[in-house]
Amino acid sequence: MTQTRSRNHGVATEQQLVAWAQDGDDRAFALLVERSRRRLFSVCVRITGDEHSAHDAAQNALLDAWRALPRFEGRASFSTWLCQIGSRAALAVVAKRRADPMADVPEPDGPFRADLEDSVSAVSAVRWALAKLPPDFRTALVLREYADMSYQEIADAEGIRVETVKTRIARARRAVAQLLEAADA
Repeated sequence: MTQTRSRNHGVATEQQLVAWAQDGDDRAFALLVERSRRRLFSVCVRITGDEHSAHDAAQNALLDAWRALPRFEGRASFSTWLCQIGSRAALAVVAKRRADPMADVPEPDGPFRADLEDSVSAVSAVRWALAKLPPDFRTALVLREYADMSYQEIADAEGIRVETVKTRIARARRAVAQLLEAADA
């Protein structure tokens, strides 16, 4: 990891921030993202059609951008590059939504119908509970449970310590359980 204390991030040019971020400076990457966040989210909302899916797509885009940062060549601005990644992430969210295997399954008759309705209801309840979580908790939990990322991978992607990841996931799980219990009551 490079020394970041001597760098004046607040007045750095985009090119300087990109170079520093490619050199492992998490703060430089965070500033680049902050400057582009509104535009990225706007692209994701327009593609996905709803804010919840747009948040998911934007988070995926940020993870993809962090991983691809060493290959960023600066042919376009960082914001443009990030929005390109965001559009691909948003399209993937839309495609996943369309590829929902439950959409093409004929509606069953008999005893299996109740089981299917219970399963769909449970999935909807979990999605609702996840949406109620603070973004940092939801992100950590989703990356762990749905993206199957290790604690270290999440910490690296989020720029936080592994202990913070573990705390966020534990609190998120507890909050989801409480929300689901309250909904059932």
